[in-house]
Amino acid sequence: QVQLVESGGGFVQAGDSLTVSCAASGRTSGSAVLGWFRQAPGKERQFVAAITWSGIKTTNTDAGKGRFTISRDNDKNTVYLQMRSLTPEDTGVYYCAARRRGDGNYARAAGYDYWGQGTQVVVSS
Repeated sequence: QVQLVESGGGFVQAGDSLTVSCAASGRTSGSAVLGWFRQAPGKERQFVAAITWSGIKTTNTDAGKGRFTISRDNDKNTVYLQMRSLTPEDTGVYYCAARRRGDGNYARAAGYDYWGQGTQVVVSS
C-alpha cells in the first residue's frame, strides 16, 4: 500500500502562483509514476501531469497551458506541482495519484493504483 497526502492548496488571487505537494509513504516502490489530477466543480477529473521515478514528465498542455511544472524529490518521496498565473478556471480539487507500473498511458485515471484525498485550490478573480 502507498499512502498519499496532499498539501499546499488554498485560496489565491488570479495571477498568483501556488505549489501543491504530495508526500508518499508506505510501500513507495509502488509509486513508479506519480501524477496530478484535478476536478473542478461539476466536471470530470482531469489529468494534469505525471512524472516517473527517473524524472520523465508527461504534461497535459490543455490543463496547464504551459503554466504548470511537475517535479519529484525521490529522497523525500514527494511530488510537487508548481502552478503560476492561476486563473479561476484552475479552481478545483487537486489529487495526487501513484501507479505501480511505469508503462502505459499516464493520463488515464483508471491506471493509477493509489489516490490521495485531494487538496482544494480556489482562485478568485
